[in-house]
Parts: sequence; C-alpha cells; structure tokens
Amino acid sequence: MNNVSLIGNLVRDNELKYTSNNKAVLKNTIAVKRDYKNANGEYESDFISIVAFGSTAELLSKYTDKGSKVGVVGKIMTGS
Repeated sequence: MNNVSLIGNLVRDNELKYTSNNKAVLKNTIAVKRDYKNANGEYESDFISIVAFGSTAELLSKYTDKGSKVGVVGKIMTGS
C-alpha cells in the first residue's frame, strides 16, 4: 500500500496552471522538519515535491502561499 501523510511549510509561491482541457494543476515543494537533531544540535528538513489537481489545486492556490503550513495526504510517485 502506498500512503503518505506529511506536515510542512510551502517553500515557494504556488505554481498553478491549467491543462488544455481546463483542469487545474498546482505544483510546489514542502519542507518537512525531521523529528531529531543532527550532530550540530539542529533540525534538518526534507524537501518534497507536491502536485495537486482540480478543486484541491484551486483551493490551495487561493488560500496558501510561501511559508504556509500544510498537511498533505496522498501517495509517493517516483520517476520522470
């Protein structure tokens, strides 16, 4: 099963585009802070690309921007 839940902050302004058949697609990256400190006593973050579609993409574009804390539930897909 491929399920993921992440909480983090958007690292840049949202990139909202529409496909040729007018479907909304939003792309951004979230910074997810690790739950442990490194050797220097600092928290590190992982940067994870996210994509949202349809009404979810439009709502994210309307109500969030760089620095907003978001929760993401979905699946991980790798490849090009």
